[in-house]
Amino acid sequence: MKKQKRSGEWKKNLIFALAVLLAAAAIGGYYLIQRANRPDKVAHLVYGSAERMQTDIDLREDGDYTFSSNGYEIHLQVRDGAVAFVDSPCPDHLCEQFGQLSEVYDWAACLPAQAMLSIEPVE
Repeated sequence: MKKQKRSGEWKKNLIFALAVLLAAAAIGGYYLIQRANRPDKVAHLVYGSAERMQTDIDLREDGDYTFSSNGYEIHLQVRDGAVAFVDSPCPDHLCEQFGQLSEVYDWAACLPAQAMLSIEPVE
């Protein structure tokens, strides 16, 4: 009689252990999928004169962006994981000369528009 009881406990313990392992695998898989879909870096733009504004731009999707700041239109272009000031209306076009920003902590500034663009890590 005792042998049957032990056999039943062993089966219950095995089922419980398998359920715990399955739950851990499901949680781990969900975490990995979420992490794979999250960018590891973004373009961070701080702009505006009277009121400072901020925005993050996903570098995984190509696109053209326009923002108004200090009486200027800021034009940013994202291509192949890099961002750059393009087609600048400011008098000296220095911001365009920074080129493509793609590495974490790269930065560029447009002083007439009072705008700062940097590549920031996502934590």
